[in-house]
Amino acid sequence: MRSGGRVVLAAPATPLTPGDEVVRYAPDGLAVIDAEARFVEANPAAVRLCGLDPDAVAGTPSPFPAPDDEPAATRSGEPTVTWEPVPGQRREFAYVLAPVPGRRRWVVSFRDVTLSRLRERRLAAIATAASSVASKRSLVGTLEALAREVARTDALAGVQVLTVNSSGDRLHVMGAAGFGRTANFFDKLLECRALGARLMMLEALETRQPLVVPNRYEAVMGDPAWAPLHEMMGSPRWDWFVSVPLLVRGEPVGILNAFYAPGQVVGDTELEFLLAMAEQAAMAVDHAALLERERDVARREERQKLARDLHDSVVQQVFSMMMQARSLGVLVARGMPPTPDRVAQVADDLSGSAEAVLADLRGMVVELRPAATTAGGLASAVRSLVDTTAARTGLEVSLDLGDPERFAAFDADLLEDVYRVVAEALHNSVKHAAATRVDVRLAVTAHGRRRRLVAEVADDGRGLVAGPGATDTGSAASSGFGMTVMRERASRWGGTVRVLQPASGGTCVRLTLPLPASVPATVAPDGEAAR
Repeated sequence: MRSGGRVVLAAPATPLTPGDEVVRYAPDGLAVIDAEARFVEANPAAVRLCGLDPDAVAGTPSPFPAPDDEPAATRSGEPTVTWEPVPGQRREFAYVLAPVPGRRRWVVSFRDVTLSRLRERRLAAIATAASSVASKRSLVGTLEALAREVARTDALAGVQVLTVNSSGDRLHVMGAAGFGRTANFFDKLLECRALGARLMMLEALETRQPLVVPNRYEAVMGDPAWAPLHEMMGSPRWDWFVSVPLLVRGEPVGILNAFYAPGQVVGDTELEFLLAMAEQAAMAVDHAALLERERDVARREERQKLARDLHDSVVQQVFSMMMQARSLGVLVARGMPPTPDRVAQVADDLSGSAEAVLADLRGMVVELRPAATTAGGLASAVRSLVDTTAARTGLEVSLDLGDPERFAAFDADLLEDVYRVVAEALHNSVKHAAATRVDVRLAVTAHGRRRRLVAEVADDGRGLVAGPGATDTGSAASSGFGMTVMRERASRWGGTVRVLQPASGGTCVRLTLPLPASVPATVAPDGEAAR
């Protein structure tokens, strides 16, 4: 409020006027700041919100920037600032500035939006974690991202997400934020337990109930049983500790540990947020286990396919070679030695069969190599596949990779599936299309706001049974186990495989996979500090 050209905020000696009462008893903070962003005056609400000394307001630095120093990006709308009156008590203020006419001072009106913004961040963190789980990223990448979201949202000193191994006898750190890494943290943790240290997270795991422990830092650092981990656990400084079990259908699959900074207190809302994030982490662990089971089934089916391929080609050809060789032996045993022409014919037949067997075996070996080759990148793996296929078949095989660097950041499992689809499609062109040329193309393209990975294998062979322009529906080229496996690999990532016949003839197998907004690098953790 202004009176006689100046802002009146402090309580006057004379009886209060209605305007003075508004200033003094207003629930929002009202203050005057100077060009150096220091307080000049402040009403009682501002003193309370900012944790000021009522007798020493003037000259105290304020959290509000003077307009000349304020970034242009914050001048529109209602900007916010953060303020920490005492360590661990972080507050967020939304504020509005108004100039004092004729002076380099401003009146600031502000309100505490700490809780509302915290709720918004928590909801956003839960949504982000759910999206991460739904996008089928690697388990390590998902849990690393989840730990960072929890730590950032509630400004925690540290967060850890640990999972139980398949045998149920060890915990592995799969995601962490705020703590440094150490290669032998779990061994030291067991050493602490042997010395009598109480491991709260194991109690939470066994009871399937969250545990909230106040003042845990002092208890741990003062306990000799924790000495092996004192160095790791000492920084950053923390106080309250919460351990929440990750449950899947009532069974524990891991633990989420949260370490709160000094001054922070864990109440119902904080615990509800951790429970929600633990639920997302448990869904990620469950999804990873389901995906691994699916891959086991796919591996068994691929072994069955390999057995059928061996029987249909290699075994039958080897059997034919054996019968031809035996026929010569039978003739000799009956005193009817074969003529030189007959021997030459059998030798030619055996040589041709051996070459066919060798070509089939080489093709199968190439198909069995993707796990090793994709470790060096999808581009190099497909290039090796194309070169090997051209060398052993004599076909003209071209490769268009666009920008190979664009494939470098993709999930390793995704690259594995892309490679196998391309390898299967190329194998079909070589074996069934009677083609003279095959073109392989991989590209990352824009599709609205998202990106897609597109892989095509096109040949100039006999084409589809249904004729030009046909899709995969009802086509002989689209049936069989190989095509089923290709479609299953694509559907694992939300993609599709279609078999088309271009107007120019031949056949085109097209794989299309939608890509997440970002695919983080998969980093195998080597352990962290834990409680």
